[in-house]
Amino acid sequence: MSHVLGHTWALTVSRMRLAMRNRAFLFFSLIMPLAFLFIYAGIFGRGRAQAVPYLLAEVLALTVMGSFWGLSVQLVTFREQGILRRFRVTPVGASAMLASSLVSNYFLTLPTIAVEFFLSRSVFHMARLGNVLSIFVLVTIGTVTFASLGLIVASVTNTMQETQIINQIIWFVFLFISGATIPFPLLPRAVQAVAIFLPATYLVSGLQRSMIDHASLANLGMYLASLGGCALIAFAIAAQLFRWEPETKAPRQAKLWAAAAVVPFLLLGVWETVNGDLRSHAMKNLQSIREPYTMERIER
Repeated sequence: MSHVLGHTWALTVSRMRLAMRNRAFLFFSLIMPLAFLFIYAGIFGRGRAQAVPYLLAEVLALTVMGSFWGLSVQLVTFREQGILRRFRVTPVGASAMLASSLVSNYFLTLPTIAVEFFLSRSVFHMARLGNVLSIFVLVTIGTVTFASLGLIVASVTNTMQETQIINQIIWFVFLFISGATIPFPLLPRAVQAVAIFLPATYLVSGLQRSMIDHASLANLGMYLASLGGCALIAFAIAAQLFRWEPETKAPRQAKLWAAAAVVPFLLLGVWETVNGDLRSHAMKNLQSIREPYTMERIER
């Protein structure tokens, strides 16, 4: 077991070095999130400190979701360039290779999150940090979840062109229907009915509740369980469909297998439709942009 962990860690370090040389990964993991922060807080928030927690939550969600695009492109690039073929000679299997991808991506995401908090406090004068534990757990599980979804995309596509097309479609949905760019309460009701079945929606909502209302882990239990379940299913499917060689093509039923990763959110969406309160929380959090801080909010 120690040998497997040792080899996995060695792969993780190697993957981090390779990722730092990948322009697409750096763009989606560092440049784009910081650009969003200045656009959101500086332009949309008009530099008002009271709006920063709400807008920072959206930027944090975009940073976490960037793992989806960056990791899928990185893995397909490695496969097409024959880099994965070289890793195949190492005494670890596909699961260890994919696990090293998730761990390296997580360690590379954390500095961006830290910089975003630092800039929010120092440049945009954010008054409080929210529930730090809830934010940390959401960022951790969310990063693993969206990175695992990226691994699935890389495993079911055969070329970079196909990967980018699928990425663009999914990213568009995550970006504009989850509340990450357009506040959830402002979306048409028909769009909201679709959004409650998306993992991105619960990541955005969970981060906003943690930043503004200091929501505890218990309050976010359903969100965290669904994100975690999605990550486990996505990782298992990606490991089964993983290919070392660019000549090996994905089986025809691969995309059907990939669809199973969203089952936890189909269940959560049904529950939210019947019993949930995501809409009311979203409206309450949106109002925090317009309302000044009160002692009740600060003390919670």
